[in-house]
Amino acid sequence: MKIHIEKKLLHFKKPSGTSRGILYDKPSWILSVRLSNGHTAYGECSVIPGLSPDFIDENQYEIKLNDLKKDLELNWSEEEFNDIQVFTTLKWKQLLLSYALFPSIVFGIESLTRDLHQGGNALIFESGFTRKECSIPINGLIWMGDESFMLEQMEEKLADGFSTIKMKVGAIEWKKELALLEQLRRRFSKQELTLRVDANGAFTPESAVPILNQLSELDVHSMEQPIQAGQVSAMSKLCRNSPIGIALDEELIGIHELEQKESLLKNISPQFIVLKPSLHGGFSGCKEWIQLAEENQIAWWMTSALESSIGLNAIAQFTATYSDLLPQGLGTGGLYTNNFESSLVVEKGQLRMK
Repeated sequence: MKIHIEKKLLHFKKPSGTSRGILYDKPSWILSVRLSNGHTAYGECSVIPGLSPDFIDENQYEIKLNDLKKDLELNWSEEEFNDIQVFTTLKWKQLLLSYALFPSIVFGIESLTRDLHQGGNALIFESGFTRKECSIPINGLIWMGDESFMLEQMEEKLADGFSTIKMKVGAIEWKKELALLEQLRRRFSKQELTLRVDANGAFTPESAVPILNQLSELDVHSMEQPIQAGQVSAMSKLCRNSPIGIALDEELIGIHELEQKESLLKNISPQFIVLKPSLHGGFSGCKEWIQLAEENQIAWWMTSALESSIGLNAIAQFTATYSDLLPQGLGTGGLYTNNFESSLVVEKGQLRMK
């Protein structure tokens, strides 16, 4: 089994504002295997420099990818992945465990091998979604930027029929961001439009309290990561006293052990968690988080870590194996000028297979 690895630098159509500054492009590494049936199986190792816990620089990352290439080529065969039971074997679990500190690589391995198992047809997880019987509800995302840019995005999402909108906050003066949310709420009631905000840790424990109260007055559904990760006591207090739901996002990054995950959720008791397979240990890591969340009556949704359409296709298919989904943070990869062709399409706030 020959593994091919190629770097793909994805270029944003518009510079995208995040809590880590303005992004103009983003790297991914595409894993591929040419199969005996003539098809090609793909997986994606997607990183966000400055956020991904497994990415220091390209040289370090590519050394690890080359270790993976040697490992797979030496110890695994295409035939082994023809059997679905391979994903329950000790050998498989040991493979994932050896890359546990590299969640984006685990995601790439899992996507590649599941595609390989299905014969290279980009079918990662079969469900009603892949059979085109149902769709996934998603939120429309408003990126950080100046007031006019954010307003322009809001109008686009409303015109596209989204009933849940998530606005990234913390980039401009708070009162201007609040005014945009007030404008949305004046036009649409909470029954017509669900509002979420994502702070990416922009506020302090003290400044977050009045902001959460203001958001409550606008019937905002939830705020993701109001304060910087690592302040467990402060975050726990916010979750206990907040008038709106709080979702943990960056707080989950770098937590690999099951016991650590369980301890974090019990200590903070958030209302929601936000999961990204590229940051949280691939599908296997996210499954652990979901199981623990549901055991503790914590709701969740999945979102992307700016993957290409290869990674987004895999994440959407994984997400669709669950039922009664809240609106998810997924899309088609339309942010980029040089993406791969997508098998996904968005219509009226729903993601479906073409």
